[in-house]
Amino acid sequence: MVNLYDTARALGVPFTVEHKRSRRTLQTSDLALNYFEWGSPDSPRVMLLHGFAQTARSWDLIALSLADRYHVVSVDARGHGDSEWSASAAYSSEDHRRDVKTLIKHLGSTPITLIGLSMGGGTSYSYAAENSEDIRALVIIDTGPVGNPKGRSRINSFVTMEDELDTLEEFVQRIHGYSTARTLEQVRSSVMNNVMQNNAGKWTWKYDKALRDPNRPRKRIPQEQAWAYLKSISCASMLIRGANSDLFMSETAVEMQKVMQNCTLVTVENAGHLVPRDNPVDFLQAVSPWLDEIHGIDSGDA
Repeated sequence: MVNLYDTARALGVPFTVEHKRSRRTLQTSDLALNYFEWGSPDSPRVMLLHGFAQTARSWDLIALSLADRYHVVSVDARGHGDSEWSASAAYSSEDHRRDVKTLIKHLGSTPITLIGLSMGGGTSYSYAAENSEDIRALVIIDTGPVGNPKGRSRINSFVTMEDELDTLEEFVQRIHGYSTARTLEQVRSSVMNNVMQNNAGKWTWKYDKALRDPNRPRKRIPQEQAWAYLKSISCASMLIRGANSDLFMSETAVEMQKVMQNCTLVTVENAGHLVPRDNPVDFLQAVSPWLDEIHGIDSGDA
C-alpha cells in the first residue's frame, strides 16, 4: 500500500520533513481517548477534530504539512477510530466538548488553535464560545447552525447502508461513490484508517455501530444556541466551505461570517463536504498562511 509521504508527494501536499506521528492514549472520566501528536511540543499547538464517521487519521496529510512549524494533535472522537466506545452511547456535543477540555488540560500550554470539520467543527466553535481563554484561533470547516436537508439525507443513507462487507475493495468503491472528489487511489491509500475486520472476518466501519442506528436521534446543537455561540466568538476565525458541498449552504456561510466578530470566509474549489480530504492542497493554501500570520511565523522559513 502507498505510504503517506508518497501520497503527499503525488498530490502536491507541501512538507519538508517525513514527520512520524506518535500515538497516545488519555483516560477521561468515562472512556479512553486515542490521539496522535506531530511535530515539536515546543511549537504553537493546533488541534484537529474530525467529522462524523471519520477518524484522527483523516487529517494525516494536513498534519504532515503543518508539523514543520506546529505541534499538531489529531484526536479520535469518542466512539470513533481507536478511542473507546461509550457504554451509554454518550455522544452529544457536550460530551465531545468535555473530551476536548480534558485533552487540552492534559497537554497544557494554552491558548491553542482549533480546526474542526463538520461534527468536529460544531465541537470547535461551541468549545471556543464556552472556553475563550483556551483558544487562540479557530477554523470551522463546512458546518454551521443550519444544514442542507438534501445533504444530510445523503449522509444518513450512506452511513446506514449494510456495514459488513466481504472485501476491502467493496469499501473502497463505496467510499469513492460517496466522495467522488477523491480518486480511487486516494481512497485506497487511506481506507484502512476508516475500517477494520471483525471477529467473523468481515470488513466494517471503525466507529460505534450505535451511531449508525437510523432510529437514534442525533443530538445536534439547537440552532438558536449555535447562532449565539458564533456571535460570542471574538478570536481570529476562518470559515471554510467546499464549493461542491451539498451539506453546508453558501448563504449560511455568508450569514455566519456576518455575525462572527473576526471571521474570514474561504471557498475551496474542487471539494465537497470533506474539504481537507477532497482537496488538501488548496485547503492548505488557504489555512497555512493565515495560521502563520496569526502566530508570527515566517512561512518562507518553514
